[in-house]
Amino acid sequence: MRVGTWNLEGRWSEAHLELLAAQECDVWLLTEVRDDTSLPGFGSHFTVARMGERRHWAGVFSRSRIEPLPDPHPASAAAVVMGWVWCNSVLPWRTCGTEPWGEGTTSEKTSRALEQLMAGLTVGALVWGGDWNHAMEGREYAGSLAGRTAIRSVLADRQLQLVTRGLPHCIPGLFTIDHIAVPKAAEIVGVTRVVAEGRRGDRLSDHDVYTSELALG
Repeated sequence: MRVGTWNLEGRWSEAHLELLAAQECDVWLLTEVRDDTSLPGFGSHFTVARMGERRHWAGVFSRSRIEPLPDPHPASAAAVVMGWVWCNSVLPWRTCGTEPWGEGTTSEKTSRALEQLMAGLTVGALVWGGDWNHAMEGREYAGSLAGRTAIRSVLADRQLQLVTRGLPHCIPGLFTIDHIAVPKAAEIVGVTRVVAEGRRGDRLSDHDVYTSELALG
């Protein structure tokens, strides 16, 4: 199966749909999702909370039957697909403010969000992704090094492998902050970064698209 993640930056058009369709994913973990985002042949589930008037924090889209779960955190959507829990999260960034993160430094907000998020998810059978606002190696641009350490701890506790760890960001010299993590037992066939451009070379988002082909077992 193929799974992908993309921060749509609250945008939606035929060009966005065309780029998504071309990746032939079975499950999409889309963040900053406008409320009219729709993929033909896919069921969907969005966070109740919104970033803005028409923008949800996150959504899970699937070709297979989707069973929505309560949001484990206001900025995370979760659903059961094919017997697995799929969670899509936006995590704090340096200029994120306090809603829905609370007060504190970036690392404190990240640790708090992770604690709430993982407390709301069942143990095992988890695929987790989205815009984590943290590179997992190299220079840290959007998040914090302490936040990166906290995310790594969660990945280890949940026995997840991060398939996007070494992929580049659209900004040269940086690594991606958009991620897909799957169980360590899963077989990873391939991982791809897709530049988020339309046919005329125009940027469709300030984030690129990341996909992985895998066998969950």
